[in-house]
This record gives sequence, structure tokens and C-alpha cells, in this order.
Amino acid sequence: MFIGEYSYTIDEKKRLAIPPRLRNVLGKKAVITRGLDQCLFLYPAKEWTILAKKLSQLPLSQADARGFARIMLTGAMEVNIDNLGRILVPDYLKVYAFLTKKVVIAGVYNRIEIWDEIKWKEYKEKTEKEVGDIAERLKELGV
Repeated sequence: MFIGEYSYTIDEKKRLAIPPRLRNVLGKKAVITRGLDQCLFLYPAKEWTILAKKLSQLPLSQADARGFARIMLTGAMEVNIDNLGRILVPDYLKVYAFLTKKVVIAGVYNRIEIWDEIKWKEYKEKTEKEVGDIAERLKELGV
């Protein structure tokens, strides 16, 4: 399980170190892809396989399903975790998530999210202000 929030930097060679606590769960191979809310998702290979299978089973007749599957699947790239615990972040994903040098790595149960530091602060401040209302709405889902 991935939990926690960590501040890291992307080096000049586009490498990003994964925090040791998260790296131990991630393994040596992972899949990075476009996430939601302008961040990136990083999945262990096993979790990615589960998600990709679900995406492949979405109905082709529904435009939203096709679009979501395309964005997630075409944006995906396998990455290796090197001996220093780093991954290479592809340029197209850096552009998608507006990643600069400073990033936040967040553990979110079965995935890691990678955020531009400024985007994360904006998102977190907004969400923290609305957390009570969000909790009320989630009540309807049994949370």
C-alpha cells in the first residue's frame, strides 16, 4: 500500500527518485501514465495490469469510455527503477502534468501520484477547504 506525501526534484536528465518507502512496494518495473487533475499516475506492474484490463473492457460504443481508455492507455509507458531508485519521466508526461523541477510524490493506496509542487499546493488547499462537503457526498457511496 502506498501512503504519504514527499517533496522531490526532477534532475536535469529527467530522472525522479522514488521515496524508499514507496519504492519497496513498487518493485523494479512500473507503469507511468497520465493521471487525473493534471498529475501522473505510477502503478506497480501488477496493479497496472488490473487497471488496463478494466479499461479494455469499457464499452467501445460510449465516447466517454473510449476517450478515458485512450488517454490512460496511450499515455502509459513502462519504466524501470534504477539502482538508485529513480525513474525516467518522459517529456510528453512532464508537459501533461506541468512538471518543473520540484514535485510532490503522493502515495494513494494502489498507485503513486506525481504532481508539480505548485499544482499540488493549489489542489490540496482547495480540496482541504471542501473536505466536509466532499465527505457528505461520499456518504451516498457508502464511505
